[in-house]
Amino acid sequence: MSRREIDQLLADAPAFEGMRADHLELIAGCGTIRSFAAGEQLFHEGEAADEFYALRHGSVALEIFATGRGAMTIETIAAGELVGWSWLFPPYLWHLDARAVERGSAVVFDAACLRGKCDADHELGYELMRRFATLLVERLQAVRFQLLDVYGHAPR
Repeated sequence: MSRREIDQLLADAPAFEGMRADHLELIAGCGTIRSFAAGEQLFHEGEAADEFYALRHGSVALEIFATGRGAMTIETIAAGELVGWSWLFPPYLWHLDARAVERGSAVVFDAACLRGKCDADHELGYELMRRFATLLVERLQAVRFQLLDVYGHAPR
């Protein structure tokens, strides 16, 4: 897949909607296309978070391991969404596991490449930080609602 095709995929992705064309080009320069099989582990908790994913097809389960219960799915991420925010915040380690639920593909971004571009272009860095902070808040809200389901009432 060409860089121009990655540029177009980013322009069509909701997470990057409204971004400047020059910023999309910078981001696309750090991306490659990768396919994954159903059941494939994309990353493990505690490993270096050296990339993140913009899902094109398929879905990915974010999981935690609970002693006595095994892997527990926290959230399932669908096509069109981003997987991974740990690449942006030191110490750049994954906080969860990610497993492909079904066969799919993603644009995979090299974190060191993109962090370097953010350091060189602070407007790009701010825009990505703003978008990933929004993603992080949405994911935390999803966990909060799961806790409501588990415990049957709102936390005080």
